Amino acid sequence: MKKLLLLSTLFLLIVTLATARDRRVKVITPYGTMVIRLYDQTPQHRDNFIKLARGHFYDSTLFHRVIKGFMIQGGDPDSKHAQPGDTLGNGDVGYTIPPEFQLDLFHRKGALGAARDDRPDKASSGCQFYIVQGKVFTDEQLDKLEKTRLKGRKIPVDQRQVYKTAGGSPHLDQNYTVFGQVIKGMDVIDKIAALKTDSHDRPLEDVPMKIRVLRKWWFF
Repeated sequence: MKKLLLLSTLFLLIVTLATARDRRVKVITPYGTMVIRLYDQTPQHRDNFIKLARGHFYDSTLFHRVIKGFMIQGGDPDSKHAQPGDTLGNGDVGYTIPPEFQLDLFHRKGALGAARDDRPDKASSGCQFYIVQGKVFTDEQLDKLEKTRLKGRKIPVDQRQVYKTAGGSPHLDQNYTVFGQVIKGMDVIDKIAALKTDSHDRPLEDVPMKIRVLRKWWFF
């Protein structure tokens, strides 16, 4: 009986770990590799991102929109064969994802967010995403932001502290779905964000990517 219980427990542990390993991806770029943890709290965004990554959808797509002090954006399928000077950002996969806003998931530096257009339902693009670089804020700047762009919504104390130290883009909170966080390779964001861009914020030098679902056993 004890042996059967032990085997059952071991099986459940293996299943749990096999599932958990799929919740980290790596984004490979010419400027280095970022490892991103995907949040279980946003399952529709998480599962969609994993599906596209496994299908090699993102291979050769570009970080096509880069704004220093704000974010780097990619995932447009039209960017795979784009010529210099082409305007990008309108490509999609033919579907959107309902917003999955969570109060404790916010736009700190390294946050992975889902891009979207101006739809009133705030549904996310099925493929385009951004990674926050942001900037460091003072209390005075955050107070002003609460009164203006956040329309009186208070930034939680713990999040405010992060925005004052690590930085981020707080004006996006509860307007765009955050569904992951860079846990390794934060310097890659800064390198890409520092690139020279054209009038449409596209880097003058193409920044292609590959995204892979990690298979590593993270407890070793």
